[in-house]
Amino acid sequence: MYNGNSNLDLTSLLRRQAQAQADIVGNESHPNLKGTVRFYQSQYGVIVVSSIAGLPSNDGIFAFHIHEGNSCTGNTSDPFANAGTHYNPMLRPHPYHAGDMPPLFSSNGYAFSAFLTNRFTVNEIIGKTVIIHSSVDDFTTQPSGNSGTKIACGVIIE
Repeated sequence: MYNGNSNLDLTSLLRRQAQAQADIVGNESHPNLKGTVRFYQSQYGVIVVSSIAGLPSNDGIFAFHIHEGNSCTGNTSDPFANAGTHYNPMLRPHPYHAGDMPPLFSSNGYAFSAFLTNRFTVNEIIGKTVIIHSSVDDFTTQPSGNSGTKIACGVIIE
């Protein structure tokens, strides 16, 4: 049982200001979708904390990735086309891209998640984008898990 004396007390990091964050906005079809994703660097990896509101399904599961692009702009067929593809500097198959993250689980249109990853550092992802997709990631289909369209985006800034 954890007794509070471990050096792995990552929750103390959450009392500090995040080293980076992305403010999430939905596309034209999802104007009420919004939230924040914060990134905290630790000696064990990066703690990623997301708080999202306005998801289009009360009980849906949504793919959640870091993409390599640096803009949440696009065109009529893909409003976030300039977000690019999954962040994958090591050229690994899906779901082992550095930018592959656990899915968001909607609870009455809201989602909250927190996890620890060693797939990237905060400095490596500044300027990249965070994408929420319309479908669940199947963790199999190449190159992006058959995760559907991009419904929300945010640029990661310091």
